[in-house]
Amino acid sequence: MTDTASELDPSTGWAGPTAEAPPEAALMQLLMGGFVTQSIGVAARFGVADALAGGPRHVDDIAAEVGAHAPSLYRLLRALGDFGVFAELADRHFALTPAGELLRTDSTPSLRGLAAHFGSGFHRAAWSGLYDSVRTGEAAFERVHGAPQFDYYRSHPEEAAVFDAAMTSVASAIYATLESYDFGRFSTVVDVGGGNGAYLSGILASYPALRGVLFDLPDVVERSAPVLAKAGVADRCEVAGGSFFDEVPRGADAYVLTAVIHDWDDEASVRILRNCRAAMPAHATLLLGEPVLPDGPEPSVGKLLDLETLIGTTGRQRTEAEFRELLDRAGLRLTRVIHSSGPDSLVEAVPR
Repeated sequence: MTDTASELDPSTGWAGPTAEAPPEAALMQLLMGGFVTQSIGVAARFGVADALAGGPRHVDDIAAEVGAHAPSLYRLLRALGDFGVFAELADRHFALTPAGELLRTDSTPSLRGLAAHFGSGFHRAAWSGLYDSVRTGEAAFERVHGAPQFDYYRSHPEEAAVFDAAMTSVASAIYATLESYDFGRFSTVVDVGGGNGAYLSGILASYPALRGVLFDLPDVVERSAPVLAKAGVADRCEVAGGSFFDEVPRGADAYVLTAVIHDWDDEASVRILRNCRAAMPAHATLLLGEPVLPDGPEPSVGKLLDLETLIGTTGRQRTEAEFRELLDRAGLRLTRVIHSSGPDSLVEAVPR
């Protein structure tokens, strides 16, 4: 074991383990990482960050606003103070930190939805099956919940709403870190597997001349109306229902797949990408919003996200070389990878 602490890697947003504490203390903190996740998820569910948006407040006032038991809420916020999520001040007052700001509903980006999802009971139950996923290579979610992940959400609307909010968080995080990409050179963009339209709404709101097509399964895109309306882009966005395993809307300048390809194994991924290629004019561009894993042992939060993928789907997170191979098999050529300060990158490709 080395005696030097890992520094934050700006390309991955991940610091990795440190050696500032004795090994047993460091391992104990790692073992209790699940406690931290659950605690953040509960704070997100109560909306504590929203209650603190106006400045520091006494825990009794916070509890009265969010509907919590004040002494218990104090214990929760006190613990999260040790992890920099909230700041504990004198006389049981609390304030937001930069990390806590990200739990506000109106933050850009906002990770409140993702925190609530990671802290939910159905997500925690799926992770309880990690041992079997590692043993068999099969997704734990289906074994634990009795149905593949996306089928489960169709029959459990409350959990689907939590998942949608998480994907909205992911979309806002990807868009906020990659907003420098020039979508202004396109006239129409198709968001393939675009869910409730959160990512596409961000693009269209920033480019008033751009038109969009939101494409996903019919029962998924029907949940997009309030998202598109809130962003003020409904009049410039066509909503189309269908399966990307069959075909995707044709003739656009750009095709965006955000957090899609990692859900599928190589054969299914190539099928999706081939359908995109078949729909693309020769001048079109394809963009994948995904973590891109390092080829070597460099720290990356994408490695933990890969375990999230393992328990939930048949897919996996991939390296740049693996993306290049998938795209090549689909008749596309990887042109560049745009890294961000967070876990997600933008993989750009064009027709071969």
